[in-house]
Amino acid sequence: MSIYRKLVKSRIKTRSKSQLQTSDELLERGHSQKAISKYLKLNKNQVQSVFEGNFDFLIEEMKVGQQVAAIVYLRTMVDLNMVAKQITETLAEIEDEMVLETRGQLNQLYNKYFSSHECYLIEHEHEVVWYVLLGYAVIFLEGLPCALAINVVTTQERDISISETQTIVRGPQHSFTEAINTNVSLIRRAVKNPSLKFESYTVGTETKTTVFLGYIKNIANADLVNEARRRVSEANINAIYDSGNLEEMISDTILTPFPLTYHTDRPDTISSHLLDGKFILLVDGSPYVISAPVVFFDFFQVSEDYYQKYMMTTFIRLIRYISFFLALCLPAIYIALTTFHHGLIPTDLLISIQAQREGVPFPAVLELLMMEITFEILREAGVRMPRVVGQTVSIVGALVIGQAAVEAGVVSNFLVIIVALTAMAGFVSPIYSFANSIRLLRFGLIFITAALGMFGTLVGLLAILLHLISLRSFGVPYFAPLGPFIIEDQKDVFVRFPFQKTNIRPTYLKTSSKNKSSSKESGG
Repeated sequence: MSIYRKLVKSRIKTRSKSQLQTSDELLERGHSQKAISKYLKLNKNQVQSVFEGNFDFLIEEMKVGQQVAAIVYLRTMVDLNMVAKQITETLAEIEDEMVLETRGQLNQLYNKYFSSHECYLIEHEHEVVWYVLLGYAVIFLEGLPCALAINVVTTQERDISISETQTIVRGPQHSFTEAINTNVSLIRRAVKNPSLKFESYTVGTETKTTVFLGYIKNIANADLVNEARRRVSEANINAIYDSGNLEEMISDTILTPFPLTYHTDRPDTISSHLLDGKFILLVDGSPYVISAPVVFFDFFQVSEDYYQKYMMTTFIRLIRYISFFLALCLPAIYIALTTFHHGLIPTDLLISIQAQREGVPFPAVLELLMMEITFEILREAGVRMPRVVGQTVSIVGALVIGQAAVEAGVVSNFLVIIVALTAMAGFVSPIYSFANSIRLLRFGLIFITAALGMFGTLVGLLAILLHLISLRSFGVPYFAPLGPFIIEDQKDVFVRFPFQKTNIRPTYLKTSSKNKSSSKESGG
């Protein structure tokens, strides 16, 4: 019976709690909570005074039956063809004898002519302003103290393409776009589960950006989801342009170089995180989706790891860990060995290194810093330049500058090898934000090693380890499952076990359903 009542209920939608809070935020910006007048001229003057000076604001007058009507909208925000064909032409075809005097009659008008559209019945002037800003066309009728807001938002958006930042060889190639509804559809296609929920929030006092919180109800920990709701709703920021703005606002701490959330433009990665018991955040206008909680070892895993044989995946994953160590420590170790601990270098290699450095006028640490900073400049130049010339300039620039520096006696050949290997190892990291933290910490290790030798390197590594252990991502230990050590979760850290052996979700997430094959997950 309750289902039947929902079906026969009026199809004009009422505003949700989040929409009500959003439109009412305009009241704090000088708009009064004033009811819509039944006089069309007053309504037109009120809306026109708000949008005065906007070239794209339009008011169209027309006859609807025996009444005068006005359609107001921003032409840059709406699909003009939809306005002309599905609203203006439809209203013009209404019978001449029709007169709308009550809200119920307006409801009948909607059900008869606009039932296929998303539509809201609004009764206050500040709501009119809000829906016009969203890209709706608002219809006023003479004699009615309410209006209809019909969704005619333009649908121009970028086509779904392959991921350019997290490329893989085998697996799905599509990536998220800037359209938030498209991103939700990509996730729903991968996770056809009625328990997958998306909640809408509005963040940004000036931009009023839509943010979706997604989670699987019967898998994700309820306390974790509640904490995510609290942090998103309390995010105090004036503008959100990308998920990175929100990422900083909801992190447990900002006093760390390591990312405390995971961001990706790959739908398959986000889908697997949802099934593990994490929550996700989608930001309108951003092709990158946030996933949390995150642990340190998540940044060494990519979706392709689960599309290949587990033995090959294990080998590649170990390569990533080795690359992380090289990108972080190799320059510092070079400084320690060539400046403080010559006895640790084999004699033949030491003679070769010293022979190459014979004509170099700078200390090893200064020589290394010069090359590291030069490479960082080339890297940033390659990223910011137009794509047509960026890659060519960065490669040619690195070769020319490196060769010229060696021939001029500014740096040694061996140091060029060290810097090049360090740079290549840094690119192995699948997540760009995590690779950036390595770049920053590498310079810290170089300075402390230049002062204290290998002892300084060990002190720096110990400080990094203690820092990692102290971090939390939405209450989850960042260094789990090694710190604290959880033996059940070791099957997908350094070694990937076969799927038959990894049917348990991460223990540290404290999910409602621990077994991945549990039948409870299919419940609504």
